[in-house]
Amino acid sequence: MLRNFFTREEGQGLVEYALILVLIAIVVIGILTLLGNKVSQVFSTINSGLNP
Repeated sequence: MLRNFFTREEGQGLVEYALILVLIAIVVIGILTLLGNKVSQVFSTINSGLNP
């Protein structure tokens, strides 16, 4: 019975995918937080360059 408990893998893949998505979201949020002002400045510069 103990052997069946450890070899059961139902839902394990779903949990792994969820953890990967959470880690990716944390990384993206961190990058946007660190580089948000720089990206905003670049878009502002491009926008002002496009306006006549």
